[in-house]
Amino acid sequence: EQRRAADIIRLLMLYRPLLDAFVIDFFTDDLWAQLPPAWQPALASATPVQLAGLLGGRGGPGAAWPLSLLAFAAAARALAFPRGCPGGSPCPPCQSSHLHPLLRRHVKPKKQHEIQRLGKLLKRLSQATGCERVVDIGAGQGHLSRFLAFGHGLSVTAVESDGRLVGLAERFDQELLWELGKNRGLGHKRQSLRPLTPRAPQHVAGRLDPAAPWGEFLLPPSPPGPGPAARNPLGGPGGSEDGGQVLVTGLHACGDLSPALLCHFARSPAVAAVALAGCCYMKLSTTPQPPGCPLGYPLSTSVAALPGHQLSYRAREAACHALEEYEGRLRGGSPHLRAHCYRAVLESLIRAADPAKRHLGLQPGRKAHALSFPQYAHLGLPLAGLDPAGVSLDSGAVGAMLEQQHKVVAFCTLGQLLAPAVETLILLDRLLYLREQGFHCALVPLFNPRFSPRNLVLVAARTPLATVLAGLDKDSEDRDS
Repeated sequence: EQRRAADIIRLLMLYRPLLDAFVIDFFTDDLWAQLPPAWQPALASATPVQLAGLLGGRGGPGAAWPLSLLAFAAAARALAFPRGCPGGSPCPPCQSSHLHPLLRRHVKPKKQHEIQRLGKLLKRLSQATGCERVVDIGAGQGHLSRFLAFGHGLSVTAVESDGRLVGLAERFDQELLWELGKNRGLGHKRQSLRPLTPRAPQHVAGRLDPAAPWGEFLLPPSPPGPGPAARNPLGGPGGSEDGGQVLVTGLHACGDLSPALLCHFARSPAVAAVALAGCCYMKLSTTPQPPGCPLGYPLSTSVAALPGHQLSYRAREAACHALEEYEGRLRGGSPHLRAHCYRAVLESLIRAADPAKRHLGLQPGRKAHALSFPQYAHLGLPLAGLDPAGVSLDSGAVGAMLEQQHKVVAFCTLGQLLAPAVETLILLDRLLYLREQGFHCALVPLFNPRFSPRNLVLVAARTPLATVLAGLDKDSEDRDS
């Protein structure tokens, strides 16, 4: 793992200008000219399907790719963690046949897939550790907590910083309890579905303080709600009201929340195990942290000691991209691909009109790809404080930029190739942080990456994990209809 981290850093250092480039600067910074000269003709003539083959390592190009480009792509793919495809289903997520109908309410199919898979893993962790208490951090509307409590009979505390979501989660719990009472346990005609238990999760509004001891880690919600602050249900030296250990989970814990949970696990004997799917790597802290309370990236001393380990905001943001989705768009010739070129041309027009306006967070519309460029610009320019009437949208220069859409797409493809390697480095850092302190840990490609791009779940415990993880990705009952 240390060697893989070092090799990834070497690769990223070689191609850091490519990794740190913003595609919207394609024309303003002449990004195409910054590519190796040998790559430019091959990429300029490549079809979207051929680019998809380069991205996925399947299928050959119409013309010979330069060996240096092939080596770059092969290295990026080899160094990234395999993301797998649990369940093997090529179809979009649908209503899960392995979730009780009442647990599907208010839950989108993608989330059904995630809570069913993560719930099964947590149930195995509960059996292996003897812990029946779960703390779900960043619980949102409580879908995972509800599945663990009603579906698996676990004692669940759901912690969420948004008081509005806490109220919504409690309302959903009451709806389910009412249905259970009305139908006396509400068994289901499918014998493979266990009856639900009338054991609702406990919801708490609060934020996590990474520097506090485990039993005192809750801060008031932001903004504070009316009335007195909720009593911390995790207080006490044992980590719970009865003094027992707990399992901690976070389903796509954003930014610094993921490393904060790992730090709590590492220094809190009250936490027996953790199962964590991270998200929003661009929100990670990257400034040096005080001793004893590491946060953000890097966490491990191993990665922190490697020269060149630093990751820019752009690199961390790229690590959140859905490579599988982009490959599918390339193979299908999706009209969404033109949106990159549209935004790059718009950036060029904005900078020409006012050089001080750079990288503005413009959102001309979710279906911008379906518009002509003049329509797109008429929506986008006012968001930048510019009058479309004062900008020539049908000039030869604009037309010449729009004709380079294929180059913009090829440049985006190269960035997509590096994205999984960046994510792997961030996750390796977390693994090494835990291993440095003697814990058992593993990364599991738990979700289908086509539908849930952040599909690698970090599992850590104070005891071996072999029995927990054995056959987890092969269980037929994990396959959704």
